[in-house]
Parts: sequence; structure tokens; C-alpha cells
Amino acid sequence: MSDFVHLHVHSHYSTLDGIIRLDSLCRRAASLGMEAIALTDHGNCFGLLDFQEQAQANKLRPIFGCEFYLAPESMTERSPKENRFHLVLLAENNEGYNNLCRLSSMAYIEGFHYKPRIDKQVLAENSKGLIITSACMQGEVAWYLRLGKKDQARAAALSYLDIAGRGNFYIELMDHKMEEEIKVNKELIKFSKEFEIPLVATNDVHYLRKEHFKSHD
Repeated sequence: MSDFVHLHVHSHYSTLDGIIRLDSLCRRAASLGMEAIALTDHGNCFGLLDFQEQAQANKLRPIFGCEFYLAPESMTERSPKENRFHLVLLAENNEGYNNLCRLSSMAYIEGFHYKPRIDKQVLAENSKGLIITSACMQGEVAWYLRLGKKDQARAAALSYLDIAGRGNFYIELMDHKMEEEIKVNKELIKFSKEFEIPLVATNDVHYLRKEHFKSHD
């Protein structure tokens, strides 16, 4: 397992959507021979200091990230029927870490509406040092593909490519044995080939072991 790195992971800092303690997470990753692991909690960076300490204690390289909530238009708009997309950001360097924290703060202070949100404009203004991945089925690209709206999905993928720059935007592929996910993955692979966007295999981790599902639910 040492050549695989989890890049989409939620801890108990993902409020009501994760039950993983960071000490348990890092011990488990180290026991599997992994050399690095990311933390991408929903909408916040609250756990990153604890995560760094636990990762270093287990001789892992911590990758700082966050799965942001993305407003479909402006983060200052307040629509009761808004559909919030998900988007994963990973810090590539210190500048990226600073931008990650800045975006998280802006999401709470300026963009909060049910959830802390950002939008593409503030992302573009604070994207240096960040790697963008397309997230889960709630990500914008996968969401439109699930609805059969390929033109909108294509436009979304190209918008992230434009913001991040070539080599800094990745399409996530997840395999949770879900029928709609299998269908969407086929289209995501086509997008990857069409636009030369690299793929990355992830797992939407919210608990450590299969038997923890009931507790998490």
C-alpha cells in the first residue's frame, strides 16, 4: 500500500459527517505502510494542526486540504434552494496552505449560508499553490454528468482547469460500487482523455473500517 496516498479523507472535524480520530487515522495509515496522507474535512481547516502532529508522530507526510462547499454563483448570494457543489483543494506548498486557510476564513465570514461557502471568483484570486480535484458525486463535474448535462459538465471541468492551470487540476475517480458512480466514471475518463486532465483515484473516507459504517450512519 506504500505507493497509494489517500487524498480525500474526513475526520471528526467534518461535523456530523465523519467519525475518524486523527490519532487513529495516522496509526492506521502507518500500519498499512503508507508514507503520506491528506486531510480534507468539509468546509474547514480546524483539524490541520492536530493532523500535522499526529502524522509526524507516525512518520507520515501530512497533506493539508479541505473539501469546500462551492456556491453555484456568488458566495454572497443567499438562495434557499441553492445547490452547493463540493470541491477539494490541496496545499502544494506554504503559499497554498496560506490560501487554503484564507479561503476557509472567507467561507465562514463572507460566504456562510447554511454551510461555509466559496465561489469560483475568490478561488481564482487565491489559487496559487493549490491543487484542485473534482471531488465526489456532489462535485460540479460529476453532478452535471449524473443529470446527463454533458455540456455543463464540460464547461465546469474547463473552468477549474483555467483556474488551477494545467497540471494542477485532477479528475477524481471513486469506486464505491454505486451504479450511478460507475456510469459517471466512464464519462469522467472520457473528459480526462479529451482535455488531457490527469486522473487520481480516491476514496471518500469518513470512517476507518468497514464495520464502522453503522456507527457513522
